[in-house]
Amino acid sequence: MTALEQTPIVPLIQSEDPEIAIQIAEALKAGGLTTLEVVWRTEAAMDCLEAIRRDVVGVSVGAGTVLTPSQVKEAHARGAEFIVSPGLHTGVVEECQKLRLDIYPGIATPSEVQLATNLGLKTVKFFPAALNGGPPMLKALASVFRTMKFMPTGGVSAANLASYLEVPSVIACGGSWLTPNNEIDAGNFDAITKLAQEAVSIAGTIRPGN
Repeated sequence: MTALEQTPIVPLIQSEDPEIAIQIAEALKAGGLTTLEVVWRTEAAMDCLEAIRRDVVGVSVGAGTVLTPSQVKEAHARGAEFIVSPGLHTGVVEECQKLRLDIYPGIATPSEVQLATNLGLKTVKFFPAALNGGPPMLKALASVFRTMKFMPTGGVSAANLASYLEVPSVIACGGSWLTPNNEIDAGNFDAITKLAQEAVSIAGTIRPGN
């Protein structure tokens, strides 16, 4: 079973400080979310990922915003359990396959889903989800690519989470709304736990067994 199959929501963690990243991860875990994506948008991203892997028990941690095969290698060396990319790059996919890492590349068009299918992938990231048509577009893609699963990310929030999870082909939703910068800067990690609990509750009404 992949990390995505174990959770309906994958929160994004972005931090310059590994100790703060650990606190974010602990807060998300306390709220019921245990599959986490550390986005490679800071110089300390892989330090944060490594710290979470070392110090937070009971979570699965992947690297997001991975753009190159060399980044795949570093993320793997740092302990990433899966890789997420904003786009579909054959070299990144092939490096992940070589390392036996689950890879969820970003797609936005039927041509990209077709390429992902021919590369042997079963799950892709739909990004940016809201700007590319949201649930109606996912339903259209799923009607053609019937075996593909999708992780919509970008514009997903508590307000529309249910509408995404109601689409059968959606395996999980990714989102940064669970880790707002203002709460992190204020050290209000209880707010992150509450957001996680809210998301888990919403997901539970759509997918009771998840």
